[in-house]
Amino acid sequence: MQRVTAVGLVVLWLATPLLAIEEAQPSASSDPAVVQRFLARPDEPLTRYRALRRLEARNSRFKLHGWMEAWTELTPDGQFTYTIVREGGSEYIRNKVLRAVLENEEKLFATRNASRSAVTAENYELRGTEAAEPGLVKLFVKPKRREVSLVDGAAIVTEDEADLVRVEGRLAKNPSFWTKRVDVVRRYHRLGGVRVPSRLDTVAQIRLAGTSTLSMTFEYQMVNGVHVASANAVAERPNH
Repeated sequence: MQRVTAVGLVVLWLATPLLAIEEAQPSASSDPAVVQRFLARPDEPLTRYRALRRLEARNSRFKLHGWMEAWTELTPDGQFTYTIVREGGSEYIRNKVLRAVLENEEKLFATRNASRSAVTAENYELRGTEAAEPGLVKLFVKPKRREVSLVDGAAIVTEDEADLVRVEGRLAKNPSFWTKRVDVVRRYHRLGGVRVPSRLDTVAQIRLAGTSTLSMTFEYQMVNGVHVASANAVAERPNH
């Protein structure tokens, strides 16, 4: 059953594309005012970065928990690299789940067609809006294809500038037979004017293994060649 747990957690990395929102024409059913501002933003793409990531995964049924910290880097030529600097918890989770997340991203980053995951009219139907938290608007998005990289749910944007702050929902397609459903929340913020992913949280319901979770946070040091913040010294971080 531990093999099933690992399968369920490893596939969650598919919910973490480092994508900007590409310009596209809105669907006819959307609120033009919010949608046009959202899609027409002249965003600078994320082409290069260096960030300290923390990955953490757990399965409650088998009481497995593991964590890992790694320097991750995207080079100007599109190569993704990582260096693990600290780790703890279940050896099984670390070796079979968290390392697999980084290895898969390294292998597939260069070959992935990013445009197939972006929030555009080509990939999504935009089905209107409603008020969310104060200062935020919820834009409903419906995938046009059943693909594991697409999310059936909503994009949360700022009311004044229609800037993306969160994507939430359920994967449009389950990654495997063992996975009954995967719920995703992706958060974004801006550094030096560039929108970057800041946190990923996923909850998967796995056959035989129950609920499995995966979280990933990003602490950036450089974005598009510009130093943006000094990540805390790894040696100063407490053990978990």
